[in-house]
Parts: sequence; structure tokens; C-alpha cells
Amino acid sequence: MSAILARGLTKKFGAFIAVNQLDLDIAPGEVVGFIGPNGAGKSTTIRLLCGLLRPSAGTASVAGFDIARQPEAVRAHIGYMSQKFSLYPDLTVRENLRFFAGLYRVPASEFETRSAFAIDMAGLAGREEALVRTLAGGWKQRLALGCAILHRPPVLFLDEPTSGVEPQARRRFWDLIQAQAADGVTILVSTHYMDEAEYCNRIALIDAGHLVAMGSPGTLRGRHLGGALFELEGTPLGAALAALRQMPGVIDATVFGDGLHVLLHDAQDAPALPEKLRAQNITATAPRPIMPSLEDVFVQLVSHRAASS
Repeated sequence: MSAILARGLTKKFGAFIAVNQLDLDIAPGEVVGFIGPNGAGKSTTIRLLCGLLRPSAGTASVAGFDIARQPEAVRAHIGYMSQKFSLYPDLTVRENLRFFAGLYRVPASEFETRSAFAIDMAGLAGREEALVRTLAGGWKQRLALGCAILHRPPVLFLDEPTSGVEPQARRRFWDLIQAQAADGVTILVSTHYMDEAEYCNRIALIDAGHLVAMGSPGTLRGRHLGGALFELEGTPLGAALAALRQMPGVIDATVFGDGLHVLLHDAQDAPALPEKLRAQNITATAPRPIMPSLEDVFVQLVSHRAASS
């Protein structure tokens, strides 16, 4: 049985379609990254699957419960961590844990064991009586995850949990996510950090409420680019970008750092690019073939969808 299953899931707010005919099928113990820009529909989809919003059309089930007909049962079987830390800053670490244990109806006889696990996981041993507002962002983040799994839910929704957190803390947080998945917990985690998608079993790319692609990181890089990718440096950068986009055989060109990624229909056209740029008074390095990043794939898929709509 699927841990999360959605068919044609749609949410409208008046004339605005936030989620458009979304299909998902996520297996137990799978970590799926929900990737897309701000406003793509990630948070709305998660709130639908948590039973917090009623769908305008379509169906979905989470942990075997229908999100429209059984929202209370859904919420009893999930953990949820929102974009902003869902902790109470003027309560201590232990008081937050006790509050969420009561909210999730954790048996009193099990509170000490489960709270000790959460404290150890967050690295907060010895700081149980510290006010949450005094904690660094990474500690708050891990404590929020500990609060979300106190009742040992089979499905966990994490809505941009690492937003605004330093890279080292983000990496430690992903270690905790992987540990939960190893215990059989299904995790849907939204993020706009493309590098974090590499930690997921599969990735769902979403744009303007549409699911544009879904697959493993390797599958997405291998199947969805539609050409050969090269990297080069051009000066001036803006003029090089504009010139490349007008050249025959160039599918797309984008700025990456102080260089350019150029997608070609045919890799044999790459050696001629510097000479063509020099003809327009633009200096350029020799193109180097590169492995596409997930950001390359996402940009190309979104551009293709926009051009065909």
C-alpha cells in the first residue's frame, strides 16, 4: 500500500489554481524531495495532504486515510514541521516537548523515554531547561523535528525545514531525516535548495502548481535535459549570454556563478562557440562538457513547459 497517494489533486483559491491535477505515489520508507520556487504550490500541497485544507478536486490518501473524508485520522498518523519553527520561544525545551506530547496524545508512561530520544537527537542534553528563544537555529530545527515525531508517526511532512539555517546545520538535519527513513518513516520534504534534493530517493519537481517531472536525481539528470551541456566563461558576461541565446544549435544558455551553462542540440557544435563569440567582440574560454545539475534540469523543464503553454 502506498504511504501517500494522490490522483488529480487540485486546490483553487477563487480563480487562482495553487495545485493543478497533481499525481503522487510514495512508498513506505521513501524520502521524496518536493522541489520548486517560492509560490510553486509546495506548501499548499503539503497542507492538503495533512488534512488542513480541503481539495477542490481529486483524491488523496495518507497512511491509508482519505484526506477529505478522514482528516482527523490523517493528522493522527502524521508528523508535520512547518516553514517557520513551530516551537514556543518562551517555553523551555522540556516544556515544548511536554506540550507536543499532549497534543499528539503520547501516553504519559512513555513521555520520558520519547522526550529523552528527542533531546539526544537534537543535541540538547543538559539544556532541557533552556528557553527555546535562546537556542541557535540548528538546535531549534532539530528540536522541532523531535517534537514532530514524538508520537512515532509513519508519515512525516517537512515544509522547507532548513530555510535560513546554516549549511552545516542543514547537513546534520538531513542525517536525522535519513535515520527516520531507515526506520520505515515516509518523508515528503519541500525545499528550494537544489543540493538537498541529492539526499532524496526521488524528487518531485513542481512549478505553478504542476508536477513537471518526478524521478531519482540520476534519472532526472539523464532523461530530461534534451541536449549536451557545456560550461564556458565569457566577457562581458551579459553580452555573452545574449549572443549565445541567439545562436543556431543553442537550446538555452544560463548564468551559473561567473560562468555560463550552454545547452546544445549537438555536442559537435561546442568547439565553434568561442570563435562565434569573438566575432561579436566577446572573449570566451573553450567549452567544457559537464554533468547537468538538478537546477539545469529544472530550469530546462520549466522553460519548455512555459514555451508550450
